[in-house]
Amino acid sequence: MTASERAAPGAPGTDLVARRARLLGPNVPTFYEDPVHVVRGEGVWLWDAAGRRYLDCYNNVPHVGHCHPKVVEAIARQAGLLNTHTRYLHEGILEYGERLVGKLGHDLQQIIMVCTGSEANDIALRMAQAVTGHTGVIATDNTYHGNTAAVSHLSTRRPPIGGYPSHVRRVPAPDGLLPLGGSEQAQPVAFAANVSRAIEELQAAGHGFAGLMLCPVFANEGMPGVGPGFLAPTVEVVRRAGGLILCDEVQPGFGRTGSHFWGHDWLGFAPDVVTMGKPMGNGHPVAAVVTRPDVMAAFRNAFGYFNTFGGNPVSCAAALAVLEVIEEEGLVQNAHDVGAYTLGLMRALRHPLIHDVRGLGLFFAVEFAQGGRAAAGFCGQVVERMRERGVLLGRVGRQQHILKLRPPMPFSRENADLAIGTLAEVLAELDAEAAA
Repeated sequence: MTASERAAPGAPGTDLVARRARLLGPNVPTFYEDPVHVVRGEGVWLWDAAGRRYLDCYNNVPHVGHCHPKVVEAIARQAGLLNTHTRYLHEGILEYGERLVGKLGHDLQQIIMVCTGSEANDIALRMAQAVTGHTGVIATDNTYHGNTAAVSHLSTRRPPIGGYPSHVRRVPAPDGLLPLGGSEQAQPVAFAANVSRAIEELQAAGHGFAGLMLCPVFANEGMPGVGPGFLAPTVEVVRRAGGLILCDEVQPGFGRTGSHFWGHDWLGFAPDVVTMGKPMGNGHPVAAVVTRPDVMAAFRNAFGYFNTFGGNPVSCAAALAVLEVIEEEGLVQNAHDVGAYTLGLMRALRHPLIHDVRGLGLFFAVEFAQGGRAAAGFCGQVVERMRERGVLLGRVGRQQHILKLRPPMPFSRENADLAIGTLAEVLAELDAEAAA
């Protein structure tokens, strides 16, 4: 390592940043201007290499808490006994599958297990193709559903080489700052009208319409305050056109809403395919697609699909342990109770740039704007100041102007007091600096 690559005094982690750049290449993202070098996690807490503790208010990967002992023990026990693929018979995938589909309605009875949410969403798109015989797909223009070639065409982070393919249409996303149709009341019908127009375009182009993929809380769009019944006009449009509704539950699923186990049940619609990922294994790489038997049969008959690591015994053990912890520790009810308490604290915050505060279970958003325009720079400052004070948050939205809080499910009232109390201090500090 050269001298320039060594950490400067008082800048822990600088050497790691240099090594990442050398080994991983450019544009490998990290959180925060001064990235946190984490070495240990427990519950809702993370520790860095210097021993400093951070309250994790962002990560949904450790859904039941960092390094939950029951999940750790399940992984270790199964890894010491057997780990292979599903071309051999083993009970783990069946036991987990039965427990998982027991949490779902709408005739969603059959499962494919994979390793990532990206893979799950890729399969969902192919299921829609298999059922309809068409390739046209619709998503919002401010979403993210993964990084395979197929699902990355739905996302807005970077346009694909050669531009977006002609079989993809991206409709305007619901928006809290500038609602579709000019008002919150008009937004459901306006969203549906845009979907209808996109279907007509796909049909006219010869692609036909296979399906609409969405997150039921529109998480990457900034959780724009939609509510139960919002999707009803869109569901009618999709059904009339013969397409499927593909529901990405990676962020709202497994009880995060506090009122329902799944975001689609909270929003009030019946999906044809449900996908899930990150929270499912508490950090172990496991994901799944759940659908109706008729959709599964169409997919299995149209595509020869096998996933070596999907549904392996260790992944199934991890996922089953997560389900059991959610039930045993009452984490859905905790999301409801602590979520309501936290939202109350957040709604008491005062700052001239706060446009809106929203919450759903243990999922929160603070939208910053001034004069009807997104205050992205200010939101970025808030995130960095909170990290400096030991609270980890993120931001989201079209302009990255929405503060995003999505803590592990054991988050407590005491944790909320610390997080929102610190946020109040940061907002006051930034307000004072702006006035100086």
